[in-house]
Amino acid sequence: MQKLITGVHDFQNRVFDKHRELFERLSQGQNPEALFITCSDSRINPNMITQTQPGDLFILRNAGNIVPPFGATNGGEAGTIEFAVSALGVRDIIVCGHSLCGAMKGILDPDSLKDLPSVAGWLSHAQSTSRIIKENYCDLGLTDEQFLSVAIQENVLVQIDNLRTHPAVSARLARGAINLHAWTYKMETGEVFCYSHECGQFLPIEEVSVALPNTEKRFAYAI
Repeated sequence: MQKLITGVHDFQNRVFDKHRELFERLSQGQNPEALFITCSDSRINPNMITQTQPGDLFILRNAGNIVPPFGATNGGEAGTIEFAVSALGVRDIIVCGHSLCGAMKGILDPDSLKDLPSVAGWLSHAQSTSRIIKENYCDLGLTDEQFLSVAIQENVLVQIDNLRTHPAVSARLARGAINLHAWTYKMETGEVFCYSHECGQFLPIEEVSVALPNTEKRFAYAI
């Protein structure tokens, strides 16, 4: 805890003054460029990965970067998405999974969650991911590492599909006023991959410059 308190003092005494103009402007309101949905994992820092400043991203975080289908839960995800889209007018939504994801390990090994009933209940919103893995990848002879990579990728695409069930999102998709992006972040190397509709796979982000279409068929495979 002392590390955090020391950090607060450093922020107040050194960082805030350096960026005072930015914070004064932010005190007048926010106008984020994108809604960034990612995992709660402490090793993931959306602003560091994207090199953005406070005010640039509206961030939604939870275990497994999950977006429950509209009406499936009373959690805060639906309200956060609605506010970002309808009130703040973001034009881009990014769902970003990451390597070594514990939530995805839990989906692949449900028995590991027997002492974590709340986690298991939350991950039930990713049952489509589990079903896709079981029915499409079990006979491919993948290693455990490849299975995890596949689960991370497929889960991002499942959450993109779930996003489309939210009325605020679907309404703007219908008129081309919002873009959806499926990303994965490899923390071991700092690489970011983006799903390419044309290739049907996740590719290095610098090779993919377009958002996902409003509807699509896809079949991701391990990188």
